Amino acid sequence: MNWKPNRDSNLTIHEQIVDWVKSRIERSDWTVGTKLPTQRQLADRFNVNRSTIQLALDELKADGLIESKVGSGVFVANNSWNMLLDKAQLNWQQHIESSIHKPNYHTIQLINEHEQMDHIIRLGTGELSPELLPTKQLEQSLKEISLEPKAIGYSPPQGSEKLRGVLCKYLKNKGIETSLDNILIVSGSLQALQLIAIGLLEEGSVVFHEQPSYLNSIHSFQSVGMRMISIPRDSLLTDSLRENKKKRQSVLYCIPTLHNPTGKSWSMKEKKTLYDTCKELQIPIIEDDVYHELLFEETSPPIKSLDTSGQVLYIGSVSKTLSPGLRIGWIVAPSPVIGRLADIKMQTDYGSSAFSQEIVAQWISSGRYERHLATLREQLKRRAEYVEEILEQHFRKIATWKKSEGGFYIWLRFHEPIVNKALFLKLLHHNVLINPGYIYEPKDLHHIRLSYAYASMRALEEGLHTLLKLIK
Repeated sequence: MNWKPNRDSNLTIHEQIVDWVKSRIERSDWTVGTKLPTQRQLADRFNVNRSTIQLALDELKADGLIESKVGSGVFVANNSWNMLLDKAQLNWQQHIESSIHKPNYHTIQLINEHEQMDHIIRLGTGELSPELLPTKQLEQSLKEISLEPKAIGYSPPQGSEKLRGVLCKYLKNKGIETSLDNILIVSGSLQALQLIAIGLLEEGSVVFHEQPSYLNSIHSFQSVGMRMISIPRDSLLTDSLRENKKKRQSVLYCIPTLHNPTGKSWSMKEKKTLYDTCKELQIPIIEDDVYHELLFEETSPPIKSLDTSGQVLYIGSVSKTLSPGLRIGWIVAPSPVIGRLADIKMQTDYGSSAFSQEIVAQWISSGRYERHLATLREQLKRRAEYVEEILEQHFRKIATWKKSEGGFYIWLRFHEPIVNKALFLKLLHHNVLINPGYIYEPKDLHHIRLSYAYASMRALEEGLHTLLKLIK
């Protein structure tokens, strides 16, 4: 919806909006049953008063093109005038609504849409700023890579043998002993979760996770009928897992290092307690470790380093450290699991990018990746300290937070429950985009996942001052 009314047109603004809606229906972009955006959304998008939107909608209702349903919204109507547009028009909305995969929350849809707009200040984005990406070094590495014809064809089911061999040596530095047969190359950690959801669990399985949880902002498990249960990481952990597991198939998902969205890291004692408990109860662990390389200070190794029984499915990626555009991640797991997930991956995309795998293999094996990480950690640390200084000066009376341990995020908690949809939309109207706590925990109206990784220093300051102004 990039269209905007032309204020120099001979037609009035409301007439242009009417014609635009009609064109969407005529082209079958909006089929019978499609729900229209709200008046507020249309007004914000077209930069007009809501009264103008109301006038246009009233005209469309009079023409029989749209209809209101009390408590639900405005929809494309199924009537004689509309059917004249195309008697064979397919009701795609019915197909969409009855499909398996759950849609994103509306807030997340707005985040995904507005993150692509250059004028938006992105205060919550879980992505490196373009100025932090090693663009020049990547260009140079492309000149150094020597490609064999076979290397740029389809990858083997488990991914490039070269990259898997490189990862075996690299992961050893984290205390993870593995082999080629125990590694699957995937298109980022999100694909890893999707493969696990459809390849290893029966419908109705229990997925244990911390609260708040990254899993609440994606629907990899929910869409295939899994039951999501949050658990505490305290003395009640064992009892909670035992009580909720019963005889059902289950798995536990965690981000023990630089947790998303809170940025917290577990102690080695906490990791060992969790591992021992899950081993006793025969609950597999999915360890999402995509932020580990971004710790500002050394910390305990991954849970996978404790694993002697194949209990832990370990996920890594270069999306948060090198480039999200490469779309390269990996799963370390027992060979039967890897074989199963590799088979499903081949059915869906026939392997990750061969070129991207060559680049990642070259970066890790040459030592260029480690040098880049050292520089990146310093840059992120400066950004974190800059944001923390702004928070200390302007937010300490209304919010609390903990000093960042690394990665991208500060979990900012306001004393009052003010982080609601209205605040999100108000900030968006002022070109500031946040990740509110309620997308990670529906009842959380106190938190914002504040990212210092994407916006420039100047934009970070401007965005935080806008946030403060609107809150006050």
